[in-house]
Amino acid sequence: MSLSDPVSDMLTRIRNATRAGARDVAMPHSRLKGEIARILKSEGYITDFESDKEGVRKTLRLHLRYRGADFSVIRGLRRVSKPGLRRYVPLEEMPRVVGGTGIAILSTSRGVLTDREARKAGVGGEVLCYVW
Repeated sequence: MSLSDPVSDMLTRIRNATRAGARDVAMPHSRLKGEIARILKSEGYITDFESDKEGVRKTLRLHLRYRGADFSVIRGLRRVSKPGLRRYVPLEEMPRVVGGTGIAILSTSRGVLTDREARKAGVGGEVLCYVW
């Protein structure tokens, strides 16, 4: 099955899994999704992720993080840049998500970075999504 926006599909799968209270969520693997998962782990939104090869296809499995029994650490996800309308921001207009408590994930010339890492590196880029 071909998807026109795999990042949006990833965010929707995570959103649905957190609302359902699932501990794990699986999706087709790609390099960009793996980088987003790496950032989510380093920022503490997920506990871990792994890439499995099931037959011909690779699968990315995220282990979601919860506070207590039912309270998901991920409160919201929003896709910003879409295939039909890309959103690029220069360093001076870097967004702050929920007053700085959330993160913006950007695709930059130095790879996939959070908004804080992009500010520190002094680069702008394409805003992929917001996570809070």
